[in-house]
Amino acid sequence: MIADNQVDIAIIGGGIAGLWTLARLRQLGYQVILLEADELACQQTGASQGIIHGGTKYALTGKLTHSSQSIQKMPQRWKACLEGQGEIDLSQAKKLSDHQYLWSNKNLAARLTGFFASRVMSSRMKSLSSHEFAAPFDADDFNGVLYQLDEPVLDIQSVIESIRKQYETLIFQLNIDQISAADESYELKDSRQNIAISAQRLILTAGSGNEQLLDSLQLKQPEMQRRPLFMPMLKARASILPRIYAHCLGASALPKMTITAYTLPVSSSQAGEDEVVWYLGGEIAEKGVGRTLDEQISAAKQALQELMPWMNFSQCQWSALAIERAEPKMSDGSRPVEPAVFRKDNVITAWPVKLAMTPVMVDKIIEQLESAQRGQSRLIFEKKQSTLTPLISLLTPAHTAKLPWKKVQHWL
Repeated sequence: MIADNQVDIAIIGGGIAGLWTLARLRQLGYQVILLEADELACQQTGASQGIIHGGTKYALTGKLTHSSQSIQKMPQRWKACLEGQGEIDLSQAKKLSDHQYLWSNKNLAARLTGFFASRVMSSRMKSLSSHEFAAPFDADDFNGVLYQLDEPVLDIQSVIESIRKQYETLIFQLNIDQISAADESYELKDSRQNIAISAQRLILTAGSGNEQLLDSLQLKQPEMQRRPLFMPMLKARASILPRIYAHCLGASALPKMTITAYTLPVSSSQAGEDEVVWYLGGEIAEKGVGRTLDEQISAAKQALQELMPWMNFSQCQWSALAIERAEPKMSDGSRPVEPAVFRKDNVITAWPVKLAMTPVMVDKIIEQLESAQRGQSRLIFEKKQSTLTPLISLLTPAHTAKLPWKKVQHWL
């Protein structure tokens, strides 16, 4: 057992939360590594739709909620990073779209027209005239209203890869199945690889995996809750399914459906068009929990036919992905509206709650680290750029997971 490898901070969990934390802390001079049991972004992050929204969809009931206000500044923070001028460098990441659409039937839109035209909302979105409609809303049979949101949609895999490449010497695949406290440090063990690492502080960003890690530490707080989704997918030739990034307005703050599109290039050995995948979130994904695959596909077909009756989906292939969103437990079971960061001694546990809110979560982690450091009776925790070469030689680099639709073996 190798047990003399020590670092200041070990981050456990390689989704967007852990990677963003790694990048920020490394820039601040902390000695830090990231450990991931499987592949980077293999769970909740990789299954996200890549939407960096500023809370507009939370205002769909015609009023600004706490959620919409707390997330309002996120698109600008992400855009600065994408331009290489933000808190971390995402200049090599890909944007799928600079904007998103909201669409609705005219009856619902009429009730929201005044609100959407208000000063607070007009800075975020604009109503489009029919000559500005893009596919599939440019069809003669579309009889609704279309708004454009100035909020980007990202290729989340490219975001993860962008961070991984910058910090690949600090990102490792290690399945921590035992954690024990010793004096003022923690010993992290991977029993399968027979490797142990000592860390002065832990940052847990493993999503649903935080629960098991907290159990290993014999910490009863914070508690976690799960919020499952069943995300339908359909794919067809690009001439059938246009690339679209849009929310269909419903009567509640939750969109009836959120559609994001991704290209599956045809291999060089094949001829023909690229394929496009539509990935469906919103109400269809939340209400689909508990359905069988066949039932969810049937529900998705019916919902799309009702929302887009002018389109023909008969040549599409279908599937669905069950995912779990992990978040801190709320006393009433409600959905948290802000990132959650908890500190107990030298262990920080964090959930971003929403992809777009990751920068705020990391702000809170840094505040907790600095607060803890000020509170130490003697300095046991230093910012330093010391080499980790002996440790690195023992560990396996972590790789980025495939996108969900690339993992699907059978399409119906």
